[in-house]
Amino acid sequence: MKLEKIDFRKKDKDFYQVKKGLIQEVKVPCFNFLIFNGKGDPNNSCLFSAACEALFSVAYKIKFSIKKGDMAIDYAVMPLEGLWWVDDVAEFTLSNKTNWQWTLMIRQPDFVTQDHVDTAIVEVKQKKKFQNLSDLRLEKYDEGLAVQTMHIGPYAAEEATIDALHAFIKQYGFCLRG
Repeated sequence: MKLEKIDFRKKDKDFYQVKKGLIQEVKVPCFNFLIFNGKGDPNNSCLFSAACEALFSVAYKIKFSIKKGDMAIDYAVMPLEGLWWVDDVAEFTLSNKTNWQWTLMIRQPDFVTQDHVDTAIVEVKQKKKFQNLSDLRLEKYDEGLAVQTMHIGPYAAEEATIDALHAFIKQYGFCLRG
């Protein structure tokens, strides 16, 4: 029997298939995420790299345990998402990322439980020597009203995209959160 594969990028395309150059206001519902928080410049942070690897390792371990387990559900692992901020939003700049704080996230289906996460972390720890796996957690995140766009290209060239987002936010009377 062939399992149907659930792809939340297609199911929730309003949040995951934004057209390049389009800036839009969206109301994002509450979703489950694997989450890892950190600080510092992601370009030279060992913690940032380790967090990415740990998140994907645990996300795939959960996916395959659910696919092969009693639930027998197949789904696509979602892409990495990130929240970026500094304490004083006026200091948010691409030229100096040392004060950046970040939350890396991979969305999880609603049927993923804390038990799935705990089991996956134990299994990943047995195969890989990740530090800070205890900092990885399953959490609901209710983003609510947001403004989004798609940046395609190198990170070094995303300043124009961020500037356009900030201009849109100010033009329509929203405010940046730090």
